[in-house]
Amino acid sequence: MKAAVLKAFGSPLAVETMPDPVIRAGEVVVDVAAAGVLPYSAEVFSGERKYMLTLPVVPGGGAVGRVRAVGPDATRLAVGDWVTCDPTVRARDDALTPDITLQGLSARGPGGMRLQDYFHDGAFAEQMRTPTENAYAIGPIEAADAGRWALLNLLLVPYGGLLAARFQAGETLLVSGATGNFGSAGVAVALAMGAGRVVAPGRNPAMLAELTRRFGPRVRTVPLTGDEAQDRERMKQAAHGPIDCVLDLLPPSAGTGPVRAAAMTVREYGRVVLMGGVGMLGGDDLALPYRGLCETV
Repeated sequence: MKAAVLKAFGSPLAVETMPDPVIRAGEVVVDVAAAGVLPYSAEVFSGERKYMLTLPVVPGGGAVGRVRAVGPDATRLAVGDWVTCDPTVRARDDALTPDITLQGLSARGPGGMRLQDYFHDGAFAEQMRTPTENAYAIGPIEAADAGRWALLNLLLVPYGGLLAARFQAGETLLVSGATGNFGSAGVAVALAMGAGRVVAPGRNPAMLAELTRRFGPRVRTVPLTGDEAQDRERMKQAAHGPIDCVLDLLPPSAGTGPVRAAAMTVREYGRVVLMGGVGMLGGDDLALPYRGLCETV
């Protein structure tokens, strides 16, 4: 099979011929039809993000494709089924806090690296091997639509955060980082879950206007000024009522000010979910004022 291989951080991907993957029990092989490209892929491939990733590797987090082969313990998936492949591979021997690797992207801790040693290569290939539980049947689709279905892995990131926050229909959500890739996906997912209102702060005027155009009056955009206190008040005013939940999806390049400003808008007994990368590449860590936090929660 053909695959794009990252041989060294900072080098271009090289398209090479590799052996077809061979499966064991608990695994499937998928013919990849479409795979998403993360907006920060260049930072991963250059080594700037310092992800735990053993090279050489076939990168690519998640894919949509058709099942080529299934292991002997698969009873529902069949050859030819269209599936979406979740890149989050979890150890099977601890259901509460399993070790995790993002297939073809990164790992968490020594246990995650052990998983990565086995489920090493990602989706930038003609075929990929993945755990059976990571391949979700999506029913018959048109091959030309596979790229759109690949957006599932993007949308599932904010969806997981909102599930963790027990977000409910009718509530008001503030999405910190709403003009970014994951943030704008968070706006769409929250509205699909029945949000009464979504407050969308950001620094990109064109994207703020696009969110309003696409989603209508339930989205209240807030152009950020860079003044933390002023931005916090502007976010509260845009909500026209209590903010029940804050979902932070800001990238590592953002400062801590917008995160803190957003977090401090939440009502008493509200929820704040931190899923972004602020501080990941160095710089200040997020500091929350003790007194203000007590008054909030």
